[in-house]
This record gives sequence, C-alpha cells and structure tokens, in this order.
Amino acid sequence: MLKNYIKIAWKVLLRRKFFTFISLFGISFTLMVLMVATSLYDHVFGPQMPERDTDRLLFVNMMRESVEDGHTRSGPVSYHFLSRNVRTLQTPEKVSINSMPAQVNSYINNRKLSLEIKYTDQEFWDILDFNFLEGNAYSQQDVQSANRVAVINENTRKQYFGTGEAVGHYIEVDQVKYKVVGVVEDVPVLRLHSYADVWVPITLKSQDFNKPQLHGTYFATIKAKASDDVPKIKTEYAAMLQEVERQQPTKGTKLYSFPETVLESFTRTFLGDGKKAAVGLLYGILAVATFLFMLLPTINLVNINISRIMERSSEIGVRKAFGATTSAIIGQFVIENIFLTLLGGLLGFAISAAVLELINDSGIIVYADLGLNIRVFAIGLLLCLVFGLLSGVYPAFRMSRLHAVEALKGGTK
Repeated sequence: MLKNYIKIAWKVLLRRKFFTFISLFGISFTLMVLMVATSLYDHVFGPQMPERDTDRLLFVNMMRESVEDGHTRSGPVSYHFLSRNVRTLQTPEKVSINSMPAQVNSYINNRKLSLEIKYTDQEFWDILDFNFLEGNAYSQQDVQSANRVAVINENTRKQYFGTGEAVGHYIEVDQVKYKVVGVVEDVPVLRLHSYADVWVPITLKSQDFNKPQLHGTYFATIKAKASDDVPKIKTEYAAMLQEVERQQPTKGTKLYSFPETVLESFTRTFLGDGKKAAVGLLYGILAVATFLFMLLPTINLVNINISRIMERSSEIGVRKAFGATTSAIIGQFVIENIFLTLLGGLLGFAISAAVLELINDSGIIVYADLGLNIRVFAIGLLLCLVFGLLSGVYPAFRMSRLHAVEALKGGTK
C-alpha cells in the first residue's frame, strides 16, 4: 500500500511541475536556513574537537563583584583566585588554568603575522581532546621549568614551514623563540576556551601569579570524573565562593562566579543578567522563532496542497463510493505530503552543505569547520517530518470529509 501511495505521489508531482517547483523551493529554502542555524549552534555548543566531553566539562571564565554602594565589576578571573581556590577542589578529576588568547606579532620572510597566543598548564592537554598532526603536547617538566616550547596549529605551520615538518624547528613570537613540540588541527575561534594559534607553558607568564586579586585574564577548565559529578562540583564551588566572599575586606561584597558549560555561560551573560543561567529561556525563544519561521511557508504549502488535492476530488469520490474510510484517505495524502517534504529535505540538505562550505571558505568565522553531522542530519529529518505533517494533515482532513457524490461533482464542503 505504501509503495502504491508513493508511486501515485510521484506521478502527481510530475503532472503539475509548477506547483511542485514552488513546493520544493519553499521546503528546501526553509530547511536550508534551519540547517545552517542548527549547524552553527552545534558548532558553538555541541561536542566538537577539542571539547568533545561536553557532559563532563565545566568552565570558569567570569567573576562578578558587587558591593553595597551599588558598584559592580565583572571580568575574567585572576590566576591567584583559580590556583588557590579552584585547583584545590576535591570533586573534579582535573583542573586546568589557562590564559585568555592574546594577540602577538610574528615575522616570516619580511611578512607580518598576527597570531593568538594562549598560556596553559599541562593539564590543559589532558582535559581537552586535540587532534595532533605532529609531535605531542609539552610535558609537566616543560611547564615547571618554564621551557620555551610551543604547540602550534595547522595554519601557523603552513605560514612558517609550508608543507614541511615543524616539530624540532623554532618559531619567533614577539621576539621570543620557541621550539615547536607539536602541531594540532585548527581550533575554531568560537571555542574561546581552547582556541589559539600558539600554545606555550603558563609559567612563562609568571608576572601575574602572586597578585592577590579576584580579576585577571585567566580561565579554568574543569573535567568531572563522570557526568553525575557535575552538580557536586557546582555545589562545592558555591561553598568555596561563599567562604571567599566572607573573607573580602569590603563589607557587603557579593561575588558571582560559576563553573558551567559554554551554553550556560552564554545564557547567563545575555539572558540571565549575569546571575543565573537561562538555558530554558533560550530554548523557548528558539522554539518560538522556529515555529514562526516555519509558519509562513507551511501556510503557503497548505494552500498549494488544497489546490492540488481539489483537482483529485473525483478520485476521492470514487474511492469513497467503493468504501474507502476517512482515515485511509487522510493517510494517503499525508504520506504523499511527507514524500514531497522529504524530497525537499534532500534538496535542502544539498543546498545547506554548499552554503556551509561557502561559509568555511570565506573566513568569516576563523577556522570554522561547519558541517552536516549526524546530529544535524537527525534534527533536519525531524523538521522534514514535522513540516510534512503540518502542511498535509489539514488539506487531507478537509478533502476526506467530502461526500462521495459531492466529490464526484468536484465540489467542496
């Protein structure tokens, strides 16, 4: 039966090519926009290299300080605070302290390169899952001895060494020479906690270590032993922060800092006034925006479907005269519409892949690697089915209610 329905749907689509073109264009364009948006979301918040274990990773990147007179101060956290209070937490499996990326200059063959450098400890390489193309990360001994060694990304290797190997050679950054010990795949700029062009030992930046202040230029990356430990880490962190708050010399000081995922941090900054994560609110906004974006093409597709089904009123009348039930007729037209939307979906996937490739090649997002992975494909398939049901059920239901005689006359109810 299903095979016959699909054959009928194919014949109908070929019979009215203009309607078919309009329908497929609307479906594929809508899905293309949704797929590109989904890919961007997955690129920023999903489990991507080197932050693959997102269910076990937490980041500390902000401290908000408020005193009774209403004065507030927000910004990244100091090395002193992280080393003394976060690295000593008992629940995490590992804690890394690393600096914000900073721009530096380098020169090669009288050509200036603007690079981003990041200072890290050795735990940084244990926690995050980089793809090494050459060599390895620097060791704990390199960090403790403040050795001038560096891991560079693929693009920096290309700029410096062309197609040759980089490990064992030297690069010069801000007039300081570093020996290259490893080369990794480029990390997209949107992965702020791990992105850089050059990574070097954090002990080479020791001038900030002993300043007893809350604010600085550092992040903490925390890895839990299991995803179930994430709430325990947050609880332990909150108790620690309460004690730090109690020790502040200025009476009435309130501190706000949280170990959280990238998504929680984003929603706290832009939707939660810096005090609470608003992931639910973000999902609500995205759901409403998606519904409204899909509403207009769905209404248009409903109207086209009604016109197309109206032309088949005689077919409906004959089927009803031979005893076809309402549910059988609704089922046929819904299946035909889902078949149409899946065709549009395949076209939309192809267009989405081309658009994402254009974005990757354009350099708009540094080191972007947008793609249609399994998660994005599954969401796209779900959207196709929803789209097909929304635009197909009402026309099918309306036409199924026609009386057999009325349908044979080409009328509507």
